[in-house]
Amino acid sequence: MTKPYVLGIDIGGTNTVFGIVDARGSVIASGAIKTAKHPVFEDYIDEIYVEATKLIEANDAVGKIGGIGVGAPNANYYTGKIIDAANLIWKGELDIAAQLEAKFGIPVAITNDANAAAIGEMTYGAARGMRDFIMITLGTGVGSGVVANGQMIYGADGLAGELGHCIVRRGGRPCGCGRCGCLETYTSATGVKRSALEFLEASPNVPSLLRNIPSADLTSKDVYDAAIQGDEIAKNVFEFTGRVLGESLADFAAFSSPEAFVIFGGLAKSGEMLFKPMREAFDKNALSFHRGKVKILSSELKEADAAVLGASALGWDAMRLADTNNTL
Repeated sequence: MTKPYVLGIDIGGTNTVFGIVDARGSVIASGAIKTAKHPVFEDYIDEIYVEATKLIEANDAVGKIGGIGVGAPNANYYTGKIIDAANLIWKGELDIAAQLEAKFGIPVAITNDANAAAIGEMTYGAARGMRDFIMITLGTGVGSGVVANGQMIYGADGLAGELGHCIVRRGGRPCGCGRCGCLETYTSATGVKRSALEFLEASPNVPSLLRNIPSADLTSKDVYDAAIQGDEIAKNVFEFTGRVLGESLADFAAFSSPEAFVIFGGLAKSGEMLFKPMREAFDKNALSFHRGKVKILSSELKEADAAVLGASALGWDAMRLADTNNTL
């Protein structure tokens, strides 16, 4: 009988979350460890193995895990390696897929966190049944996963789909990638904060709740809370953010003609405050045959389980690939 579960592992700079997931997208059980606890990468792998094994044993899943999917920053699907991830303590090339496979004796597939979210959305969420869509993740940065003809686009080197680093304002804000004017600098949570500070400076005589918060402590959540209370500057920040994102989605649609964009992450919870100007800007800037046709949707992945679900979806691919290889 086909093994009924996969293990999803999401590696973040602070925490690594893992869980047992069934084919319907239900998280049977989950756990977590601190990512940076071990300076030696092999010790970190050991702890994942120990803690995940405890979880598997406690939930009667021994021998029932068919594949392992891993979502991680700067992860390459082709090589199975993490390469110089900025928010991880280990540098260089980390051959994580091979090390996990050796530990667990289970096939492993890995991709970057935004691609994992796209695969999760296609398997369990708003993009189920879609063959052409683009996932946009709005967090500290802006990630993306592009699916065309039912396939994730990885490119020649496994690093395709960095839409967050498309330049939307030439000569604009400096980005951590070394370029200037990237989408990430305007529509991430960090970008919302930067916009708020710029708007406050440009309109010194306009009262705002945001002036009561030290600039170092200001967050995108503060901007949202102020906007909900009718703060003019905060509302203008969300209008600007949505407009920049909508303009960019119009350009992205010209590239792959998706059925939908799926928006995921903390900022997506802003609802129509973000989505209304986004949709308006998209329709204003899109090619005529995309207007009114390309959907802009909010993710349907449960927030608490989203990271594990996204990673776990890749585990089914790892299992299918292993089964195919075994029959050749």
